[in-house]
Amino acid sequence: MTTEAATRRMSGAPCWVSLLTHRLAATQEFYGALFDWEFRPGPQHLGPYCRAVLDGREVAGLGEPAADRLLPVAWTTYLACDDADATAERIRYCGGTVGVGPLDADDAGRMALACDPQGAVFGIWQGRAMTGTATAGEPGTPVWNELITRETHSAGPFYEHVFGYEPKAVVSADFDYLTLYLKGRPVAGLHGVGNALPREAGPRWMTYFAVSDTDAAVRRVEGLGGQVVRPPRDSPHGRLATVTDPGGAAFTVIRPAPGGTGVDV
Repeated sequence: MTTEAATRRMSGAPCWVSLLTHRLAATQEFYGALFDWEFRPGPQHLGPYCRAVLDGREVAGLGEPAADRLLPVAWTTYLACDDADATAERIRYCGGTVGVGPLDADDAGRMALACDPQGAVFGIWQGRAMTGTATAGEPGTPVWNELITRETHSAGPFYEHVFGYEPKAVVSADFDYLTLYLKGRPVAGLHGVGNALPREAGPRWMTYFAVSDTDAAVRRVEGLGGQVVRPPRDSPHGRLATVTDPGGAAFTVIRPAPGGTGVDV
């Protein structure tokens, strides 16, 4: 399920996840209790922002937008790039929209926020002093990123053209899934769910976090004020569940099976 550090730095690979929340202090308490995260200040170019730290290593970001910005509470997947400005131009050329940036995040790197033609929000990150998640695969760290969309054949070409992915379909009569590869290594997935896609949520990127015990993590989420969207279930790739934090941001917790790919079945 996880990819090596060098793979996470490849252009197009998910390299960072960041949560936008309207209650930063309360959100820190939730994730600190759930994943044992600590927090340190990060770039403030878009408002209050901190980086989540696990055993001294940065694993995710949490930010609070300005009060006049009516932005949805959600986890955002950032895709690595060598040149944020050139990538932003390719996004526009391929039918996507760049909503923020590109702009510098202090000396850490250069970033932009965009959405694909179906409306799914993602970020791009050109790392400098900070290249992305410092570790992955351990409990409390991101292990997979997956686009939940209506149909992969509609969403897939955009990401292939912008980031150069090599897609491989999961062969199944009733399962619409593409695994995205870079240089032969799986880095992300596209999951077409058809009419099961909630109209109010729309297409979105989903972050998977590793846990040592999925059922215990779900009970902890509920005890901390979060909610269960899909209860714990087994798959060939591990035991997983989809939940939300108290602010409504959805994410998936999973105890990965050895050799899992992250496909949500």
